[in-house]
Amino acid sequence: MPFLSAALARVKPSATIAVTDKARALKAAGRNVIGLGAGEPDFDTPANIKLAAIRAIEAGKTKYTDVGGIPELKEAIIKKFQRENGLTYKPNQVIVGTGGKQVLYNALMATLNPGDEVIIPAPYWVSYPEMVALAGGESVPVVCPASSGFKLRPEDLEKAITPKTKWIILCSPSNPTGAAYTRAELKAITDVLVKHPHVWVMTDDMYEHLVYDDFQFATPAQVEPKLYERTLTVNGVSKAYCMTGWRIGYAGGPADLIKAMATIQSQSTSNPSSIAQWASVEALNGPQDFIPVHNKMFKERRDLVVSMLNQAKGIECPRPEGAFYVYPSCAGTIGKTSPSGKVIANDEDFVTELLESEGVAVVQGSAFGLGPAFRISYATKTSDLEDACKRIQRFCGNLR
Repeated sequence: MPFLSAALARVKPSATIAVTDKARALKAAGRNVIGLGAGEPDFDTPANIKLAAIRAIEAGKTKYTDVGGIPELKEAIIKKFQRENGLTYKPNQVIVGTGGKQVLYNALMATLNPGDEVIIPAPYWVSYPEMVALAGGESVPVVCPASSGFKLRPEDLEKAITPKTKWIILCSPSNPTGAAYTRAELKAITDVLVKHPHVWVMTDDMYEHLVYDDFQFATPAQVEPKLYERTLTVNGVSKAYCMTGWRIGYAGGPADLIKAMATIQSQSTSNPSSIAQWASVEALNGPQDFIPVHNKMFKERRDLVVSMLNQAKGIECPRPEGAFYVYPSCAGTIGKTSPSGKVIANDEDFVTELLESEGVAVVQGSAFGLGPAFRISYATKTSDLEDACKRIQRFCGNLR
């Protein structure tokens, strides 16, 4: 359609949203579908956080706020960074956005020029390369296979850096694999980055609190203080605090970068929801005791899913360190024929046939930059996960 912008040709719709929408449509049509595509905790927002929002409404805190967030939330974020990450920021080094996605997007829009390169370890969250493209940059995916734990190796990072490299985006624990970098693994990566002062670091720490088996989280600017002045540390309340719909993300970084991001935000969405901001103040400052309770359940679900998927013919499922995803290989099913007569040529065929045959909605690994694989979110009730895994076992067992 000539009326539409040429920028649309640079981006693809979100595969995770697409599979979730398709699952909803099939459910509405009466199909028994288990949707494992959405990265969203099934736990409700804690009561104290909801009450803080209600009180904000009753107190009339429903007006426009500062573009980059209310002072009270910025102060809560500053305390969080100091308390949990050993990072010190001032209010002019902190910004609040409408979800972590907007914060990432604003940073890319504020910094990328045509031809600028952004290194993105693959598998990656589907939105990273699309946001880079919209901002006019070039994504440089670096494949991180299961044999390396789905983690970027320092030697591969070194090879990927060019004079055009502006950013590297690091997500730990990872969406889509759940892989998380130890402090030592991060140190090996930051040692490379210290040698390349033109490369900035963008961290997506959204799953920081969702780690298991005594894993200790760390973030790059914490591991290597030399990178502090060129690191944007991004986080939010969506996952750990079960506040996906509240749409609050935030970041700490150099004041000049934060100011530039606020300029972008001021001419697009302006401030995030005032009510959601006050709820987030309570989330960061209030009780944190529900997080280990949720994590215990997530760990049990992870162990169940990993065990059951590894019993499916042709499937190999590594055990992730964090987040609430598993990223199994379906290489053993490629070339086989489904009950419908369709030959499984790739992971997109696998997930399509799985949905049509067994009513299980997952996302193909090729959408995340590395296949043949698929992503399952285990942030749903245990009974559905068990049922879904039985269906996957049956589907794989019926391939010929």
